[in-house]
Amino acid sequence: MSEENKNLSQIIGYRIDKLNKLREMGFDPFPYRFDPNHKSTEILNNFKKLEKKDVCIAGRIMALRKMGKASFMQLMDDKGQIQIFIKRDSVGEKIYECFKLMDIGDFVGINGFVFKTKTGEISVHAEKFTVLSKSIRPLPIVKEKEGEVYDAFKDKELKYRNRHLDLIVNSDTRDVFRKRTQIISEIRMTLDSKQFLEVETPVLQPIYGGANARPFTTHHNALEQKLYLRIADELYLKRLIIGGFEKVYEMSKDFRNEGMDRNHNPEFTMLEFYWAYADYRDCMMLVEKIIRNAAKKIGELKIKWGEFDIDLSKKFENKTFYGLLEEAIGSDISMMNEDELFEICNDNNIKIQKDSNIGQLLDALMGNLVEPKLINPTFVIDYPKSISPLAKTKRDGSKDIVERFELFIGGSEFANSFTELNDPIDQRERLEQQAELRDRGDEEAQPVDEEFIRAMEAGMPPTGGVGIGIDRLVMLLTNNRWIRDVILFPTMRIEKD
Repeated sequence: MSEENKNLSQIIGYRIDKLNKLREMGFDPFPYRFDPNHKSTEILNNFKKLEKKDVCIAGRIMALRKMGKASFMQLMDDKGQIQIFIKRDSVGEKIYECFKLMDIGDFVGINGFVFKTKTGEISVHAEKFTVLSKSIRPLPIVKEKEGEVYDAFKDKELKYRNRHLDLIVNSDTRDVFRKRTQIISEIRMTLDSKQFLEVETPVLQPIYGGANARPFTTHHNALEQKLYLRIADELYLKRLIIGGFEKVYEMSKDFRNEGMDRNHNPEFTMLEFYWAYADYRDCMMLVEKIIRNAAKKIGELKIKWGEFDIDLSKKFENKTFYGLLEEAIGSDISMMNEDELFEICNDNNIKIQKDSNIGQLLDALMGNLVEPKLINPTFVIDYPKSISPLAKTKRDGSKDIVERFELFIGGSEFANSFTELNDPIDQRERLEQQAELRDRGDEEAQPVDEEFIRAMEAGMPPTGGVGIGIDRLVMLLTNNRWIRDVILFPTMRIEKD
């Protein structure tokens, strides 16, 4: 009876029986090490050089065709797959009996020589066969014909909960995470080439700040105090600028205790960098360079993002926050009060709490009426101060506008930047305003961080700062529309028995 016709407990029992038989025959099904010297793709790409040469390869069995005196298997390593031919007369009767106890999912090592079968397929002719790990639990059934995969492991819930299986059977998934690593490496190279210093700042913080978000809380037993998982790196990185480092960056995990959707996971990866003596215009040029370099590293500057074709080679557009809202609404709303903005939200069927403050109202209008339409790379600049408490007031004298940009591509936000506020008196006033919003019920407003204010009072140079969502950037450059598809182990609800 084939495994497809057995239930899981029968399959596991059947495979454990095989495991015990291997031990009875004197084989160790879980040896300590093996020393392969070739990869599958290396053999396939260099056949003329390696034909009839001895090679040693290791990997997982992905397909088996067991026959009387000669058999075939498909072996997968971390580079690809290659066919293995094993013949009883070549490996000996005992080893061949050992091979017959193998299943799809087992790890094996092969010593042999490279050749082509009668059908012309490059293969390895096994002369020595070593069991490296006996698989007890079966893999998902995946069928492949002429390079096309059928019945693949596609169920999203199963993929995210069993990422190891997803990686085994879906080469596209492995490719996404290889590209993620390349993207992160290229970002580091770009910043390192500009003499930025990579640093590490605390994950556990006595007070959170640097963004408007609800934190996760924990308790430190020895200190007998509440601590927070960071929601952003900003305030600590600015202390380093105050301390004398002129260019710093951190690639880190941040945590926000908020909703989950296609663009949000409670644990996510952020890049933040701070640049002394620069402003948001300097940061704008560097962000453009970072994204272009990352795109070139893994492919092309002309990319697909869902139904959109996006060209990253062109100069990114610049548009103002209030200018875009005026285009969308048909009138200038920059001087409107909360009641007037609330009425516009109602007119546009935007759900908003009745006690929402002016910043929340403006943010809702922007998020609903403008952001989804920003398909080509666009820097939205010059935000209202009410939603940007850490940015400098615009230098042209507009008291309610700050020097800030957000980058939108394909209707999603990818970066946020300020000409950073470095006046400690102004900073205190703005954080106190945020504290008042917290008292009014805004759980995402920032508290006053006295230690940060004291650090600023020592003197902070003019500074430009940027945050880039790494997960979203990987989504963009690999054409994935769900953040869970670019995080190896996304946050999941605990599975009930």
